[in-house]
Amino acid sequence: MDDDDAFDRAGLRDAEWPFFWITQTAHRYTQVMEARLKTIGVDPTYWRVMTALDERKRLSVSEIAAQCILKPNTATKIVQRMLAEGLVETGERAGDARVTEVMLTAEGDALAAKARVVADAVYAQAFAGLSQDERLVLELLLERVFNRLG
Repeated sequence: MDDDDAFDRAGLRDAEWPFFWITQTAHRYTQVMEARLKTIGVDPTYWRVMTALDERKRLSVSEIAAQCILKPNTATKIVQRMLAEGLVETGERAGDARVTEVMLTAEGDALAAKARVVADAVYAQAFAGLSQDERLVLELLLERVFNRLG
Protein backbone atom coordinates (compact mmCIF):
# COMPACT_ATOMS: atom_id res chain seq x y z
CA MET A 1 0.00 0.00 0.00
CA ASP A 2 1.40 3.45 -0.92
CA ASP A 3 1.66 6.18 1.72
CA ASP A 4 -1.03 8.05 -0.21
CA ASP A 5 -3.30 5.04 0.19
CA ALA A 6 -2.71 4.71 3.97
CA PHE A 7 -5.87 4.96 6.04
CA ASP A 8 -6.15 5.60 9.75
CA ARG A 9 -9.51 4.53 11.19
CA ALA A 10 -8.69 5.93 14.65
CA GLY A 11 -11.29 8.43 15.78
CA LEU A 12 -13.80 7.64 13.05
CA ARG A 13 -17.40 6.97 13.93
CA ASP A 14 -19.14 4.03 12.25
CA ALA A 15 -20.98 6.41 9.92
CA GLU A 16 -17.59 7.62 8.63
CA TRP A 17 -16.33 4.09 7.93
CA PRO A 18 -17.10 3.11 4.29
CA PHE A 19 -17.58 -0.57 5.09
CA PHE A 20 -20.27 0.39 7.60
CA TRP A 21 -22.35 1.84 4.76
CA ILE A 22 -21.52 -0.98 2.35
CA THR A 23 -22.73 -3.63 4.81
CA GLN A 24 -25.70 -1.59 6.01
CA THR A 25 -26.82 -0.96 2.43
CA ALA A 26 -26.41 -4.61 1.42
CA HIS A 27 -28.37 -5.73 4.47
CA ARG A 28 -31.18 -3.20 3.89
CA TYR A 29 -31.38 -4.20 0.21
CA THR A 30 -31.65 -7.87 1.22
CA GLN A 31 -34.42 -7.11 3.73
CA VAL A 32 -36.42 -5.02 1.25
CA MET A 33 -36.03 -7.55 -1.57
CA GLU A 34 -36.97 -10.46 0.70
CA ALA A 35 -40.16 -8.72 1.86
CA ARG A 36 -41.21 -7.66 -1.63
CA LEU A 37 -40.36 -10.94 -3.32
CA LYS A 38 -42.37 -12.77 -0.66
CA THR A 39 -45.51 -10.98 -1.90
CA ILE A 40 -45.17 -12.82 -5.23
CA GLY A 41 -44.03 -16.10 -3.70
CA VAL A 42 -40.37 -15.88 -4.67
CA ASP A 43 -37.56 -16.97 -2.38
CA PRO A 44 -34.64 -14.44 -2.45
CA THR A 45 -32.14 -17.21 -3.25
CA TYR A 46 -34.33 -18.37 -6.13
CA TRP A 47 -34.28 -14.76 -7.37
CA ARG A 48 -30.48 -14.70 -7.37
CA VAL A 49 -30.32 -18.01 -9.26
CA MET A 50 -33.02 -16.92 -11.75
CA THR A 51 -31.17 -13.65 -12.36
CA ALA A 52 -27.91 -15.48 -13.01
CA LEU A 53 -29.63 -17.89 -15.39
CA ASP A 54 -31.57 -15.12 -17.12
CA GLU A 55 -28.33 -13.30 -17.84
CA ARG A 56 -26.21 -16.28 -18.90
CA LYS A 57 -28.98 -18.72 -19.99
CA ARG A 58 -27.00 -21.89 -19.11
CA LEU A 59 -24.80 -22.35 -16.04
CA SER A 60 -23.34 -25.31 -14.17
CA VAL A 61 -24.19 -25.65 -10.49
CA SER A 62 -20.65 -24.57 -9.58
CA GLU A 63 -21.00 -21.48 -11.79
CA ILE A 64 -24.31 -20.69 -10.08
CA ALA A 65 -22.64 -21.09 -6.68
CA ALA A 66 -19.84 -18.71 -7.64
CA GLN A 67 -22.06 -16.09 -9.23
CA CYS A 68 -24.71 -16.16 -6.48
CA ILE A 69 -22.17 -16.35 -3.63
CA LEU A 70 -23.47 -19.71 -2.41
CA LYS A 71 -21.67 -22.76 -1.09
CA PRO A 72 -21.67 -25.51 -3.73
CA ASN A 73 -23.83 -27.85 -1.62
CA THR A 74 -26.33 -25.02 -1.03
CA ALA A 75 -26.46 -24.28 -4.76
CA THR A 76 -27.07 -27.98 -5.45
CA LYS A 77 -29.98 -28.06 -2.98
CA ILE A 78 -31.51 -24.88 -4.42
CA VAL A 79 -31.26 -26.23 -7.98
CA GLN A 80 -32.82 -29.54 -6.87
CA ARG A 81 -35.74 -27.67 -5.26
CA MET A 82 -36.19 -25.48 -8.33
CA LEU A 83 -36.04 -28.56 -10.55
CA ALA A 84 -38.76 -30.26 -8.46
CA GLU A 85 -40.90 -27.12 -8.77
CA GLY A 86 -40.49 -27.01 -12.55
CA LEU A 87 -38.59 -23.71 -12.55
CA VAL A 88 -35.38 -25.09 -14.08
CA GLU A 89 -34.27 -28.03 -16.18
CA THR A 90 -30.86 -29.61 -16.59
CA GLY A 91 -28.87 -30.99 -19.48
CA GLU A 92 -25.37 -31.86 -20.57
CA ARG A 93 -23.00 -29.07 -21.57
CA ALA A 94 -22.26 -29.08 -25.28
CA GLY A 95 -18.69 -30.22 -25.74
CA ASP A 96 -18.32 -31.57 -22.19
CA ALA A 97 -20.93 -34.13 -21.17
CA ARG A 98 -19.38 -34.33 -17.66
CA VAL A 99 -20.84 -30.89 -16.86
CA THR A 100 -24.53 -30.58 -16.05
CA GLU A 101 -26.02 -27.24 -16.99
CA VAL A 102 -29.08 -25.59 -15.50
CA MET A 103 -31.57 -23.54 -17.56
CA LEU A 104 -34.80 -21.75 -16.71
CA THR A 105 -38.01 -23.37 -17.92
CA ALA A 106 -40.87 -21.31 -19.35
CA GLU A 107 -42.40 -21.34 -15.85
CA GLY A 108 -39.08 -20.19 -14.37
CA ASP A 109 -38.84 -17.43 -16.99
CA ALA A 110 -42.34 -16.23 -16.14
CA LEU A 111 -41.60 -16.14 -12.42
CA ALA A 112 -38.28 -14.39 -13.07
CA ALA A 113 -40.13 -11.73 -15.11
CA LYS A 114 -42.52 -11.08 -12.19
CA ALA A 115 -39.56 -10.86 -9.80
CA ARG A 116 -37.74 -8.50 -12.18
CA VAL A 117 -40.66 -6.04 -11.90
CA VAL A 118 -40.23 -6.12 -8.11
CA ALA A 119 -36.44 -5.70 -8.38
CA ASP A 120 -36.81 -2.81 -10.84
CA ALA A 121 -39.11 -1.01 -8.39
CA VAL A 122 -36.58 -1.49 -5.56
CA TYR A 123 -33.81 -0.20 -7.84
CA ALA A 124 -35.87 2.86 -8.78
CA GLN A 125 -36.59 3.58 -5.12
CA ALA A 126 -32.96 3.14 -4.06
CA PHE A 127 -31.51 5.35 -6.78
CA ALA A 128 -34.24 8.00 -7.03
CA GLY A 129 -32.65 11.43 -7.18
CA LEU A 130 -29.24 10.15 -8.28
CA SER A 131 -28.08 11.05 -11.74
CA GLN A 132 -26.82 8.48 -14.23
CA ASP A 133 -23.31 9.87 -13.67
CA GLU A 134 -23.62 9.46 -9.88
CA ARG A 135 -24.77 5.86 -10.28
CA LEU A 136 -21.87 5.17 -12.64
CA VAL A 137 -19.35 6.69 -10.21
CA LEU A 138 -20.79 4.58 -7.36
CA GLU A 139 -20.54 1.41 -9.45
CA LEU A 140 -16.98 2.18 -10.53
CA LEU A 141 -15.83 3.00 -6.99
CA LEU A 142 -17.40 -0.15 -5.55
CA GLU A 143 -15.83 -2.24 -8.31
CA ARG A 144 -12.39 -0.74 -7.53
CA VAL A 145 -12.79 -1.47 -3.81
CA PHE A 146 -13.96 -5.01 -4.60
CA ASN A 147 -11.00 -5.66 -6.91
CA ARG A 148 -8.49 -4.34 -4.37
CA LEU A 149 -9.82 -6.80 -1.78
CA GLY A 150 -9.16 -9.78 -4.03
